[in-house]
Amino acid sequence: MKISYPKLIFAAVLTIYFLWIAYDPMQGSFLDLVDLPIHETGHLLFRPFGEFMMIAGGSLFQIVFPAVFVGYFIWHEKYYSAAIVLFWVGQSVLNVWVYASDAVVMQLVLTSGFTGTEGSFHDWNYLLTQTGLIRSTKIVSGIIRAAGTLTIITAGIFSVYYSVFSTSESAEL
Repeated sequence: MKISYPKLIFAAVLTIYFLWIAYDPMQGSFLDLVDLPIHETGHLLFRPFGEFMMIAGGSLFQIVFPAVFVGYFIWHEKYYSAAIVLFWVGQSVLNVWVYASDAVVMQLVLTSGFTGTEGSFHDWNYLLTQTGLIRSTKIVSGIIRAAGTLTIITAGIFSVYYSVFSTSESAEL
């Protein structure tokens, strides 16, 4: 067993930070500024698959994008790096929770600068209405929040584990 103390400290700090985000996702994160353009790009990428997929594509792509990096690091057996990027996946899922949980009240200020009640289009109001789940917004958003929180907990466990139990991975993240 070869402990990498810099990795362990970094893993511990990130675990605390992202658990704090999981505790109160409405506070936001520095990654929100990264998530937004990825979300908007998802709308464009999924546009050829119809209206529903175009609208769902924003939230879907903002989760898939960092997950691809997790997969890349796993493929290259860089498990510590995969665990660190997994924090971003969990944060992104929680960012989607913020949007989904707003589907009924539509009070979030969207990219238009307006809320959904002021005439701006609200992705999750549309998605849940189209699927007949608008009355189950709390349940759907609760599942999303649980998934994000569990992803962050998993990232914390694995990042600490792989900083304590050294792998073939070198000092890079």
